Amino acid sequence: MIHKTEAEIAMMKEAACLVSKSLTEVAKVLKPGMTTLQIDKICADFVKDHKAIPSFYNYRGYPHNVCASVNDVVVHGFPNNLPLKEGDIVSIDMGVILNGWHGDHAYTFILGEVSEEVVQLVKVTKESLYKGIEKATINNRVGDISYAIQAHTEGKYGYGVVRELVGHGLGKSLHEDPQVPNYGKRGSGPKMKENLVLAIEPMINLGSREVYTDDDGWTVRTRDGKPSVHFEHDVCIKRNEALILSDYSIIEAAEKANSNLNSSYY
Repeated sequence: MIHKTEAEIAMMKEAACLVSKSLTEVAKVLKPGMTTLQIDKICADFVKDHKAIPSFYNYRGYPHNVCASVNDVVVHGFPNNLPLKEGDIVSIDMGVILNGWHGDHAYTFILGEVSEEVVQLVKVTKESLYKGIEKATINNRVGDISYAIQAHTEGKYGYGVVRELVGHGLGKSLHEDPQVPNYGKRGSGPKMKENLVLAIEPMINLGSREVYTDDDGWTVRTRDGKPSVHFEHDVCIKRNEALILSDYSIIEAAEKANSNLNSSYY
Protein backbone atom coordinates (compact mmCIF):
# COMPACT_ATOMS: atom_id res chain seq x y z
CA MET A 1 0.00 0.00 0.00
CA ILE A 2 1.33 3.41 -0.99
CA HIS A 3 0.92 6.33 1.41
CA LYS A 4 1.06 9.79 -0.11
CA THR A 5 2.60 13.03 1.12
CA GLU A 6 0.41 16.05 1.85
CA ALA A 7 1.63 17.66 -1.39
CA GLU A 8 0.68 14.53 -3.34
CA ILE A 9 -2.74 14.45 -1.68
CA ALA A 10 -3.30 18.04 -2.82
CA MET A 11 -2.54 17.04 -6.41
CA MET A 12 -4.80 14.01 -6.14
CA LYS A 13 -7.60 16.27 -4.92
CA GLU A 14 -7.19 18.37 -8.07
CA ALA A 15 -7.49 15.24 -10.22
CA ALA A 16 -10.51 13.97 -8.27
CA CYS A 17 -12.24 17.34 -8.50
CA LEU A 18 -11.67 17.45 -12.26
CA VAL A 19 -13.70 14.23 -12.48
CA SER A 20 -16.37 15.89 -10.31
CA LYS A 21 -16.43 18.93 -12.60
CA SER A 22 -16.71 16.69 -15.66
CA LEU A 23 -19.67 14.83 -14.13
CA THR A 24 -21.20 18.21 -13.30
CA GLU A 25 -21.09 19.09 -17.01
CA VAL A 26 -23.08 15.90 -17.64
CA ALA A 27 -25.57 16.75 -14.87
CA LYS A 28 -26.23 20.14 -16.47
CA VAL A 29 -27.39 18.73 -19.82
CA LEU A 30 -28.46 15.11 -19.28
CA LYS A 31 -31.96 14.45 -20.63
CA PRO A 32 -34.02 11.83 -22.47
CA GLY A 33 -32.94 11.56 -26.10
CA MET A 34 -29.25 12.05 -25.39
CA THR A 35 -26.91 9.18 -26.08
CA THR A 36 -24.15 7.88 -23.85
CA LEU A 37 -21.69 8.49 -26.70
CA GLN A 38 -22.59 12.19 -26.42
CA ILE A 39 -21.84 11.99 -22.70
CA ASP A 40 -18.52 10.33 -23.49
CA LYS A 41 -17.58 13.24 -25.79
CA ILE A 42 -18.65 15.91 -23.27
CA CYS A 43 -16.41 14.37 -20.62
CA ALA A 44 -13.44 13.74 -22.90
CA ASP A 45 -13.52 17.28 -24.31
CA PHE A 46 -13.84 18.82 -20.84
CA VAL A 47 -10.90 16.82 -19.48
CA LYS A 48 -8.67 17.65 -22.44
CA ASP A 49 -9.62 21.33 -22.20
CA HIS A 50 -8.24 21.21 -18.65
CA LYS A 51 -4.89 19.78 -19.80
CA ALA A 52 -5.57 16.33 -18.42
CA ILE A 53 -5.91 12.84 -19.90
CA PRO A 54 -9.01 10.60 -19.79
CA SER A 55 -7.48 7.61 -18.01
CA PHE A 56 -10.01 4.94 -18.99
CA TYR A 57 -9.35 5.24 -22.73
CA ASN A 58 -7.26 2.25 -23.84
CA TYR A 59 -6.84 1.09 -20.24
CA ARG A 60 -6.41 -2.66 -20.70
CA GLY A 61 -7.97 -2.13 -24.13
CA TYR A 62 -11.09 -0.28 -22.96
CA PRO A 63 -12.32 1.60 -26.07
CA HIS A 64 -14.03 4.66 -24.51
CA ASN A 65 -13.39 7.60 -22.19
CA VAL A 66 -16.12 6.85 -19.65
CA CYS A 67 -18.13 3.86 -18.51
CA ALA A 68 -21.85 4.51 -19.07
CA SER A 69 -23.94 1.88 -17.29
CA VAL A 70 -27.71 2.02 -17.85
CA ASN A 71 -30.37 0.19 -15.82
CA ASP A 72 -29.28 -3.46 -15.45
CA VAL A 73 -25.65 -2.68 -16.32
CA VAL A 74 -23.61 -2.73 -13.11
CA VAL A 75 -20.36 -1.23 -14.41
CA HIS A 76 -18.14 -0.92 -17.51
CA GLY A 77 -20.98 -0.21 -19.94
CA PHE A 78 -19.82 0.92 -23.39
CA PRO A 79 -21.15 4.33 -24.49
CA ASN A 80 -23.40 3.87 -27.54
CA ASN A 81 -25.83 5.61 -29.89
CA LEU A 82 -29.04 4.41 -28.21
CA PRO A 83 -31.11 7.39 -27.02
CA LEU A 84 -31.66 7.46 -23.27
CA LYS A 85 -35.28 7.48 -22.21
CA GLU A 86 -37.49 8.63 -19.36
CA GLY A 87 -37.12 6.23 -16.44
CA ASP A 88 -33.54 5.17 -17.18
CA ILE A 89 -30.93 5.21 -14.43
CA VAL A 90 -27.49 6.08 -15.74
CA SER A 91 -24.19 5.58 -13.91
CA ILE A 92 -21.21 7.49 -15.30
CA ASP A 93 -17.81 6.32 -14.08
CA MET A 94 -14.70 8.09 -15.31
CA GLY A 95 -11.08 8.73 -14.54
CA VAL A 96 -8.47 11.36 -15.35
CA ILE A 97 -4.72 11.74 -15.09
CA LEU A 98 -3.70 15.24 -14.01
CA ASN A 99 -0.06 16.03 -13.25
CA GLY A 100 0.63 12.31 -13.12
CA TRP A 101 -2.08 11.52 -10.54
CA HIS A 102 -5.34 9.66 -11.00
CA GLY A 103 -8.85 10.73 -10.09
CA ASP A 104 -11.59 8.11 -10.47
CA HIS A 105 -15.19 8.28 -9.36
CA ALA A 106 -18.78 7.67 -10.36
CA TYR A 107 -22.31 9.01 -9.98
CA THR A 108 -25.73 7.56 -10.80
CA PHE A 109 -28.43 9.78 -12.32
CA ILE A 110 -32.18 9.16 -12.58
CA LEU A 111 -33.87 10.37 -15.77
CA GLY A 112 -37.38 11.52 -14.90
CA GLU A 113 -39.94 9.38 -13.09
CA VAL A 114 -39.09 5.91 -11.83
CA SER A 115 -40.65 3.53 -9.33
CA GLU A 116 -40.29 4.18 -5.62
CA GLU A 117 -38.19 1.02 -5.27
CA VAL A 118 -35.64 2.36 -7.76
CA VAL A 119 -35.56 5.76 -6.05
CA GLN A 120 -34.89 3.95 -2.76
CA LEU A 121 -32.11 1.84 -4.33
CA VAL A 122 -30.33 5.01 -5.51
CA LYS A 123 -30.78 6.68 -2.12
CA VAL A 124 -29.59 3.70 -0.10
CA THR A 125 -26.58 3.00 -2.33
CA LYS A 126 -25.45 6.61 -1.99
CA GLU A 127 -25.99 6.43 1.78
CA SER A 128 -23.91 3.24 1.93
CA LEU A 129 -20.98 5.02 0.30
CA TYR A 130 -20.91 7.51 3.17
CA LYS A 131 -21.37 4.72 5.72
CA GLY A 132 -18.21 3.17 4.31
CA ILE A 133 -16.36 6.49 4.27
CA GLU A 134 -17.14 6.96 7.98
CA LYS A 135 -14.93 3.92 8.64
CA ALA A 136 -12.03 5.14 6.45
CA THR A 137 -9.87 6.30 9.36
CA ILE A 138 -6.46 5.48 10.82
CA ASN A 139 -6.16 2.04 12.45
CA ASN A 140 -9.50 0.80 11.14
CA ARG A 141 -9.30 -2.07 8.69
CA VAL A 142 -10.56 -2.32 5.12
CA GLY A 143 -13.14 -4.84 6.30
CA ASP A 144 -14.73 -2.14 8.46
CA ILE A 145 -15.54 -0.17 5.29
CA SER A 146 -16.78 -3.34 3.57
CA TYR A 147 -18.99 -4.35 6.50
CA ALA A 148 -20.56 -0.89 6.79
CA ILE A 149 -21.59 -0.90 3.12
CA GLN A 150 -22.94 -4.46 3.23
CA ALA A 151 -24.82 -3.95 6.50
CA HIS A 152 -26.63 -0.89 5.16
CA THR A 153 -27.59 -2.36 1.78
CA GLU A 154 -27.88 -6.13 2.08
CA GLY A 155 -28.42 -6.36 5.82
CA LYS A 156 -30.97 -3.57 6.11
CA TYR A 157 -32.71 -3.63 2.71
CA GLY A 158 -31.98 -7.06 1.25
CA TYR A 159 -30.22 -5.71 -1.84
CA GLY A 160 -27.63 -7.69 -3.79
CA VAL A 161 -24.05 -6.61 -3.07
CA VAL A 162 -21.84 -7.40 -6.07
CA ARG A 163 -18.87 -9.59 -5.09
CA GLU A 164 -16.94 -9.77 -8.35
CA LEU A 165 -16.02 -6.07 -8.50
CA VAL A 166 -14.44 -4.02 -5.74
CA GLY A 167 -13.03 -0.62 -4.84
CA HIS A 168 -9.28 -0.09 -4.76
CA GLY A 169 -6.30 2.03 -3.89
CA LEU A 170 -5.55 5.01 -6.12
CA GLY A 171 -2.50 7.13 -6.91
CA LYS A 172 0.05 7.18 -9.71
CA SER A 173 -1.76 4.05 -10.93
CA LEU A 174 -5.48 3.68 -11.52
CA HIS A 175 -5.60 0.52 -9.42
CA GLU A 176 -3.35 0.09 -6.38
CA ASP A 177 -3.54 -2.09 -3.30
CA PRO A 178 -5.61 -2.67 -1.27
CA GLN A 179 -8.77 -4.00 -2.82
CA VAL A 180 -11.89 -2.65 -1.08
CA PRO A 181 -14.82 -5.09 -1.30
CA ASN A 182 -18.36 -3.92 -0.57
CA TYR A 183 -18.94 -6.93 1.68
CA GLY A 184 -16.94 -8.37 4.55
CA LYS A 185 -16.32 -8.68 8.27
CA ARG A 186 -15.50 -5.95 10.74
CA GLY A 187 -11.89 -6.06 11.86
CA SER A 188 -10.72 -7.98 8.77
CA GLY A 189 -8.34 -6.98 6.01
CA PRO A 190 -5.35 -4.62 5.99
CA LYS A 191 -5.04 -1.92 8.66
CA MET A 192 -5.30 1.58 7.17
CA LYS A 193 -2.70 4.27 7.79
CA GLU A 194 -2.76 8.01 7.18
CA ASN A 195 -2.69 9.26 3.57
CA LEU A 196 -3.68 5.99 1.97
CA VAL A 197 -6.07 6.93 -0.85
CA LEU A 198 -8.98 4.66 -1.72
CA ALA A 199 -11.65 4.65 -4.39
CA ILE A 200 -14.66 3.39 -2.41
CA GLU A 201 -17.45 2.30 -4.74
CA PRO A 202 -20.57 0.38 -3.72
CA MET A 203 -22.20 -1.49 -6.63
CA ILE A 204 -25.63 -2.53 -5.40
CA ASN A 205 -28.37 -4.48 -7.19
CA LEU A 206 -32.11 -4.21 -6.60
CA GLY A 207 -32.40 -7.99 -6.83
CA SER A 208 -29.83 -10.77 -6.73
CA ARG A 209 -26.11 -10.10 -6.37
CA GLU A 210 -25.44 -12.42 -9.33
CA VAL A 211 -23.90 -10.81 -12.43
CA TYR A 212 -22.50 -11.81 -15.81
CA THR A 213 -20.26 -10.19 -18.43
CA ASP A 214 -21.40 -9.53 -22.01
CA ASP A 215 -19.56 -10.90 -25.03
CA ASP A 216 -17.68 -7.59 -25.33
CA GLY A 217 -15.65 -8.72 -22.31
CA TRP A 218 -16.43 -5.54 -20.33
CA THR A 219 -20.14 -4.86 -19.77
CA VAL A 220 -21.25 -6.37 -16.46
CA ARG A 221 -25.01 -6.92 -16.02
CA THR A 222 -27.31 -8.20 -13.30
CA ARG A 223 -28.27 -11.78 -14.02
CA ASP A 224 -31.93 -11.15 -13.14
CA GLY A 225 -32.16 -8.01 -15.31
CA LYS A 226 -33.02 -5.75 -12.37
CA PRO A 227 -31.42 -2.31 -11.94
CA SER A 228 -28.03 -1.71 -10.37
CA VAL A 229 -26.62 1.50 -8.88
CA HIS A 230 -23.00 2.65 -8.57
CA PHE A 231 -21.54 5.55 -6.59
CA GLU A 232 -17.82 6.17 -6.01
CA HIS A 233 -15.72 8.71 -4.10
CA ASP A 234 -11.95 9.18 -3.83
CA VAL A 235 -11.10 9.17 -0.13
CA CYS A 236 -7.93 9.85 1.89
CA ILE A 237 -7.45 8.08 5.23
CA LYS A 238 -7.11 10.49 8.17
CA ARG A 239 -7.16 10.17 11.95
CA ASN A 240 -10.69 11.15 13.02
CA GLU A 241 -12.54 11.69 9.76
CA ALA A 242 -11.73 10.69 6.19
CA LEU A 243 -10.88 13.44 3.70
CA ILE A 244 -13.12 13.13 0.63
CA LEU A 245 -11.08 14.31 -2.36
CA SER A 246 -13.89 14.27 -4.94
CA ASP A 247 -16.84 16.67 -4.75
CA TYR A 248 -20.47 15.58 -5.09
CA SER A 249 -21.84 18.98 -4.04
CA ILE A 250 -21.32 20.54 -7.48
CA ILE A 251 -22.82 17.50 -9.22
CA GLU A 252 -25.84 17.56 -6.90
CA ALA A 253 -26.43 21.28 -7.46
CA ALA A 254 -26.48 20.77 -11.24
CA GLU A 255 -28.67 17.66 -10.83
CA LYS A 256 -31.24 19.60 -8.80
CA ALA A 257 -31.24 22.46 -11.33
CA ASN A 258 -31.89 20.11 -14.27
CA SER A 259 -35.64 19.48 -14.53
CA ASN A 260 -34.98 16.32 -16.57
CA LEU A 261 -33.29 14.65 -13.61
CA ASN A 262 -34.97 13.17 -10.57
CA SER A 263 -33.43 14.27 -7.27
CA SER A 264 -36.42 13.29 -5.14
CA TYR A 265 -34.26 10.94 -3.07
CA TYR A 266 -32.52 13.81 -1.24
